[in-house]
Amino acid sequence: QVQLVESGGGSVQAGGSLRLSCATSGFTYSSYCMGWFRQAPGNKREGVAIIDSDGRTSYADSVKGRFTIAEDNAKNTLYLQMNSLKPEDTATYYCAADAAVHGSIAAILALGVILDFRYRGQGTQVTVSS
Repeated sequence: QVQLVESGGGSVQAGGSLRLSCATSGFTYSSYCMGWFRQAPGNKREGVAIIDSDGRTSYADSVKGRFTIAEDNAKNTLYLQMNSLKPEDTATYYCAADAAVHGSIAAILALGVILDFRYRGQGTQVTVSS
């Protein structure tokens, strides 16, 4: 059974940092493309960051330079380090996974393909106050 469980969300003031984790099980993690997307109330979902099975990464322009996606293949865990947080980063953050990913990961993120990844977690809430 595939499981993706996010943790690490919380409330922080603008300028602060949080690190999200996504613990996974039930699939061959090292073969999968992994990523994060978010959704704020009343807003559409937005791809945030992606990392492919070769370790290449891509980020949404809105988080570039502030967020870092990383993974620990030995622990089958995905991370999102979020620095210099802004109130507009407030959202529920989801991790997602898919093996059948082709093409540029930058395009996969920008075109929203990540939003249709086969597996996703239940999300973790991030609230940034001004």
